[in-house]
Amino acid sequence: MPGREPESDNGAQRVVESVLGFPNIGARLGPTPERTVAMDEAAGLKARTEAPDLAAMRRYRLGRLLREIEARDVAGVLLFDPVNIRYATDCSNMQVWTLNNPARYALVLAGGRVILWEFHGAEHLSDDLPLIAETRVGTPWFHFAAGDDGLRKAREFAGEIATEIRAHADGNLRLAVDRIDTVGSFALLAEGLALEDGMALAEDARLVKSTDEIAAMRRAVAACEEGVARMRAALWPGITENALWSLLHQANIELGGEWVMTRLLSSGPRTNPWYQECGFKMLEKGEIVSFDTDLVGPYGYVCDISRAWICGDVRPTGRQRELLEVSRDQIEHNRTLLHAGTSTTEISHAAFRMPAKFEDQQYLGLIHGVGLGDEHPVAVPAKFVHRGVKETVLEPGMTVSIESYVGEVGGAEGVKLEEQVLITKTGSEPLSTYPIDETWG
Repeated sequence: MPGREPESDNGAQRVVESVLGFPNIGARLGPTPERTVAMDEAAGLKARTEAPDLAAMRRYRLGRLLREIEARDVAGVLLFDPVNIRYATDCSNMQVWTLNNPARYALVLAGGRVILWEFHGAEHLSDDLPLIAETRVGTPWFHFAAGDDGLRKAREFAGEIATEIRAHADGNLRLAVDRIDTVGSFALLAEGLALEDGMALAEDARLVKSTDEIAAMRRAVAACEEGVARMRAALWPGITENALWSLLHQANIELGGEWVMTRLLSSGPRTNPWYQECGFKMLEKGEIVSFDTDLVGPYGYVCDISRAWICGDVRPTGRQRELLEVSRDQIEHNRTLLHAGTSTTEISHAAFRMPAKFEDQQYLGLIHGVGLGDEHPVAVPAKFVHRGVKETVLEPGMTVSIESYVGEVGGAEGVKLEEQVLITKTGSEPLSTYPIDETWG
C-alpha cells in the first residue's frame, strides 16, 4: 500500500516485554510523555513487582532533599554530580560524560524551586518534568569548554547562582554544593556565599527509598539478571573475558538500562587478588570466573551483585569449593545482622569472622547502600572502623549490597560474591534472585 512503512522485526521488543514488561517506549532518550505512561502502565516485572509511579517517585525524592536542606539551615543545594542531578530532577543527559565535564548543574532552593542549567541544545530534555521550575543553558568554565576564558565564565556562573540565592533565600547565604572545582568555589565565595557539604546532604536524602524507587530497582535487577543469564549461557572455554562481559552491557542497554560503572570480571589466576578488570584473556576449562555487575539499569537504579562460576562442564576442586563456601557463609552470616535499628558499627563488630588465611585480602566494605549509585550506609570490618566511616542506623526502605571476597595472598584463585537486599521492619528481603552456586555441582 502506498505510504505504508515496512514492518520491522519485533524480536528485540519481545525480549524487552518478556523481561521488563515494557511496551514500545519510543526511541528518544530522556523522559517523554510516552515513555512515562508506558512505564507507569507496564505489567509486573516477572510477576514480582508493579511498575513505579514516576510522578510520585520524583515528588518523594525532591521532598527528601528539601527536608535535608531545612535540617541543615542552608539556602539550597547546588548539584553537579550527575547522579545527584538525576535524583533531584529525574532528567538524565550524558551522565558518564558529565562526570568528567561539569557542563550541567541544578539548584534546589529551600522553598522548593528547582532550576536546571542544561548542556547547550539539550534544554528540551526536561520539557515534561513539572518539578523543574526553569531550565537554562549552563555556563561551563572547565578548560575544554571555556579555554583561557574559564575565570570569567566561572564569575558569570557564580553571579547567576548568587542572584537566585539572594532572591529566594531571605538573607540566608549558606549554600550546600556537592562537587565543584577550585575556580568555581572561589567564584562562589567571592559572591559572599558560605559553602557547605552538599554531597553529605544528597547522600542523606538518598538513604531511604520509597516503594516506587524499590519497584524501579527491581526492574534494574531484572535487566541485570537477564544479562547475567546470557553470560552464563556463553560460559565456555575459549571466550574472552571482554566478550563475556559485553553480554551484560548488551542486555542492560537493550532492556532500558544506562551504563556499567566498572569492568570487574576476571578468570583463573586473575581472580586473585581482586580488582583486576576484564581483558583479552581466554577462559580455560575448570577455572573460576568472578565478576561484579556494578550496573546502572532502567530508571537509573543500580543492580550490584557478584557471582563466581566454574568454566566448562566440570566439578570444582576442593580448594575452589572452600573459597565459595567461605564467601557464601560470610554473605549469609552478615545478612542475619541486617535489621532496622542496627547501626553499621554494630554490624562491623558482629560480622563474619574471616579465616586467618583469607583475612589480609578480605573486602573492605561489608555492606554498602545502593540507589542511583553506590552510597551510604557503609559497614567495614571492625579493624577498619577507626578510619572514620560514618555510623548509620539501618531503617526500613534502605537498600544495600552485602559484599565478600575470599582469596589467600599469593593464592591461585579467588571468589567474589555479593547480594542486594531491602531492609524491612523485620530484617531484610532479597532483591537479587540469581543463584550463587549455579555451576558448582
